[in-house]
Amino acid sequence: MAAKVHKLDDEKPKGLKFNDLVVDISFHPNREVIAAGHIDGNVTIHTYSNTEESNELMKLEHHKKACRAVRFSDDGLHLYTASKDKSIQIVDLNTGAVKHKIKAAHSSPIYSLLVTGENFLASGDDDGYLKLWDLRTKTAVMDLKENDDYISDMAIDNQQKILLATSGDGTLTAFNVRRKRMEIQSELFDSELLSLSIVKGNQKVLCGTSEGVINIFNWGEWGNISDRFPGHPLSIDCMVPITSDIVCTGSSDGIVRAVHILPNRFLGVVGEHDEFPVENLSLSHDKKILASCSHDQTIKFWRVDNLKKEKVNTRKKAKKSNKPKYLAPKDDFFAGLAEGESSTKDNEKKDDSDSDDDESDDSDDDE
Repeated sequence: MAAKVHKLDDEKPKGLKFNDLVVDISFHPNREVIAAGHIDGNVTIHTYSNTEESNELMKLEHHKKACRAVRFSDDGLHLYTASKDKSIQIVDLNTGAVKHKIKAAHSSPIYSLLVTGENFLASGDDDGYLKLWDLRTKTAVMDLKENDDYISDMAIDNQQKILLATSGDGTLTAFNVRRKRMEIQSELFDSELLSLSIVKGNQKVLCGTSEGVINIFNWGEWGNISDRFPGHPLSIDCMVPITSDIVCTGSSDGIVRAVHILPNRFLGVVGEHDEFPVENLSLSHDKKILASCSHDQTIKFWRVDNLKKEKVNTRKKAKKSNKPKYLAPKDDFFAGLAEGESSTKDNEKKDDSDSDDDESDDSDDDE
């Protein structure tokens, strides 16, 4: 075998069931709390626990249309929310009141949001505009349109200098947020770039695509990819780094996978949403729990702390298999959740292709 697979601990919080689709989720930076943005515009905040029932701490109804992005401030005192109604709102979590509202933050619906520092927030919209907000003045200090389609995902380096953005137009763009300018943009790829992660100690950047390939860039070499990792049967809609070598991906086939990067290997299935597309992923502050939300109107929790024990034998070539490896008991995936009906999807720009291709557990390593 290319890797020894460690079974994940069964102890994890029970899932949360809702009456509508959850579009985005975000863990609190230092408490056992998770926020969810809903398709009807509401935002809910819940506790989660391995031993106790979850409680709804707060329900916010300040958006008129779908809440597409929720992010906690680094200190956990505020929640930033962005919506299809084009507004960004800042919620004081001590009172539950909207502290600030930028009503017309963008001229088109906001798609993505990223906290880029103590006083800064980045937002990307459906038309390819990216803005950097100074939260002290509530004004955009950078307003650029370098893309022809929606800003699907964003990430920033540890020095909070280079912000990366993927787009539905098939490009990765690097922005220097200190100089308030674009640095460089990649060549145009044939498929949409949907998700983004920085790994290998800020040396590699991963982009999930609509065709199920992970495009790998060397840090600072944004013109073209250094490697590509095929194997997902459908689009890679979201991605979260777990360790410097391992990411978890959420796909439109409903499966959350653990993936090792360079050497490129599928480690196994962390969880699944019964073939409903995975909308988003979030990693808890202690890095033990991964949450996923899906079109099945649920938030599910998965143990991922044992993934750091995964070791890949670089001397052995990856083997292909059509049978996925499950890192937790499959019957446990749906424990505590009632059967849910599929909700009406928002008109989000996701890849909903119905491919019947089998997934390969491992990919050829091009390293």
